Amino acid sequence: MMKAAVHALTGLLSLTGLAVAQAADIPLYPTGPSEDSAFLRFVNASESPLQLTAAGSGASLRLEGEQRVSDFLTVPADKSVQGSLSLGEQQHALDVSVAPGEFASVVAIAQADQPLQVLTVREQPDDFNALKASLAFYSLDAQCVDAGLQVAGRSVDIFKAVATGSLERRSINPLNLSVQLRCAGAAVGEPLALGDLAAGQRYTLFLVPSAQGPRLFQALDNLAN
Repeated sequence: MMKAAVHALTGLLSLTGLAVAQAADIPLYPTGPSEDSAFLRFVNASESPLQLTAAGSGASLRLEGEQRVSDFLTVPADKSVQGSLSLGEQQHALDVSVAPGEFASVVAIAQADQPLQVLTVREQPDDFNALKASLAFYSLDAQCVDAGLQVAGRSVDIFKAVATGSLERRSINPLNLSVQLRCAGAAVGEPLALGDLAAGQRYTLFLVPSAQGPRLFQALDNLAN
């Protein structure tokens, strides 16, 4: 279903006047991204279905449950992508552009009795090491101060004191990994098992608010085909 949704979003961008380039179904930039390409994905950080609708065409994409993160779409740089994001009765206008070589994630966050919040997190490509796994940590919950991640069961920091609204990325050895979220130096919640991280693959961990407190979820950083 996610592949069908990504194809729908590709059509969405095309129908709004943007020509979307085709991308291979492979991990992100094994040899580095093109300087004039830009990359855009959509993330549903809420517990309810998120509907993305294109301006003009009405083409749509639905993100929910385990399929809450789209693949990265290759889009022309510095071109406006417009439409609306809907979560229940709430709507938010979408108007975003992505710089050359940039990876942008449009994240929709909603909590009970709070308005829909949409954040755009932007990441510039780093040096790629095909022998390592690449892991990013997006800190998007203001209630988790000085957010960090440790290897579960060990006092080994993977990320430390990441400011709200920002991200960090690092290369790590490919291995089976579980992580523990830490806020202001204290463990929060149960460890999250990430499984076997593969060499040459890129991953993102999103820290977002929920009714139960700060929570983590994982996504693969793949290009759509």
